[in-house]
Amino acid sequence: QVQLVESGGGLVQAGDSLRLSCAASGRSFSSYSMAWFRQAPGEEREFVATISWYGSNTYLADSVKGRFTISRDNAKNTVYLQMNSLKPEDTAVYYCAVGRTKSLVVRTAADYWGQGTQVTVSS
Repeated sequence: QVQLVESGGGLVQAGDSLRLSCAASGRSFSSYSMAWFRQAPGEEREFVATISWYGSNTYLADSVKGRFTISRDNAKNTVYLQMNSLKPEDTAVYYCAVGRTKSLVVRTAADYWGQGTQVTVSS
């Protein structure tokens, strides 16, 4: 049974940093891309960042470029999202996803999802 377990969310002030982690288990994720999406109340789930299997290719949404960094540790089947200079508009539930694709940037390409972790940024 595949499981994606996110952690690291919380309540912070604008300008602070958080590091999200997502540990995947239950099968081999060789050749899978990993990604982060987020969903604010009343909004659709949107793409945040993705990283290829070997970590050589990363892509971030324009709204987070320069502030967020995605990385992965394949030995631990874990993907990370380092979030710096957080803004109130970053407030959302953050979801980890994996997909057998070179670059996971659309929701429909994800094969597995985590349960989400709440990030709240106060002004």
